[in-house]
Amino acid sequence: MPPSLYLVKEDEVTFTAMRAQGAGGQNVNKVSSAVHLRFDIAASSLPEWLRERLLGLNDQRLSKDGVLVIKAQQYRTQEQNRADALQRLQALIDGAGHTPKARRATKPTYGSKQRRLAGKSQRAAIKSLRGRVDD
Repeated sequence: MPPSLYLVKEDEVTFTAMRAQGAGGQNVNKVSSAVHLRFDIAASSLPEWLRERLLGLNDQRLSKDGVLVIKAQQYRTQEQNRADALQRLQALIDGAGHTPKARRATKPTYGSKQRRLAGKSQRAAIKSLRGRVDD
């Protein structure tokens, strides 16, 4: 995977520690290992076009005021969850920064037209044999 062009700065991200959900016994009940990452897109140092793309995403993690909230609770330690949340944020930014290559319309080749027509006539011949048989 190519390196990221636009890296997230640590001071633009806020972390909140909380207890994780789900099974896990005493560790889950006592230790605040889950992390909420908050990233204000409008106040970030990303380029304007990238901020507009991020704000235009149809993502449930994006609030109305343009704050992206990512919850990480997969790992047992807070440090691993912080790293996971940052990695997921970076992946989202990289995905929004990727511009797909423009498709150029091409015409079908002569051979592909001939193969398509041969397939159609073969299929028509099979279907014509399905009719009623006269003795």
